[in-house]
Amino acid sequence: MKKEFVVGVTGASGVVYARRLLEVLCERATVHIVISDTARQIAGIEGVNLEGFGAIYAENSDLAADIASGSFRYDGMAIVPCSMKTLAAVSNGFADNLIARAADVCLKEKRPLLLLLREMPLSRIHLKNMLAADDAGATVMVASPPFYQRPQTIDDLVDMVVARVLDHMGVEHDLGTRWSGYDA
Repeated sequence: MKKEFVVGVTGASGVVYARRLLEVLCERATVHIVISDTARQIAGIEGVNLEGFGAIYAENSDLAADIASGSFRYDGMAIVPCSMKTLAAVSNGFADNLIARAADVCLKEKRPLLLLLREMPLSRIHLKNMLAADDAGATVMVASPPFYQRPQTIDDLVDMVVARVLDHMGVEHDLGTRWSGYDA
């Protein structure tokens, strides 16, 4: 049976991570995509197109969408990138839009929820919200690519971060090179 996921894209820099995740995930699963208005603006600034994937698009204002209900079954959700505003909403149960509501559903239904943060430095408030999200059952990830594979391009760096997201979603992939130890 084909897996089914929700991908939320919020207003933080790093929309390229969402694009790459969608490229891979849409080939392997049924995907519901929700893009915030700010994410659309940032995608334009960063030159990233999030349209045209073989996926189900929903408006962030549509709180009556199927993915807003716990009775609608899906395998998990990733918010990529996850803005600090969205982190605050998720960690405090403030579900005033579809992305936050779908995340709330994941937490209450004990489904995997991954939050890929792309912000620095982090304030004490950010750190508290990260801990609260983790305590609620979310997996908090930071878009921090490793360099031990000696990446040659930005795409290599993006793939290494997206590979970790896919790993935590339980999706097979061939992105990046896995660590195999080193000769000391």
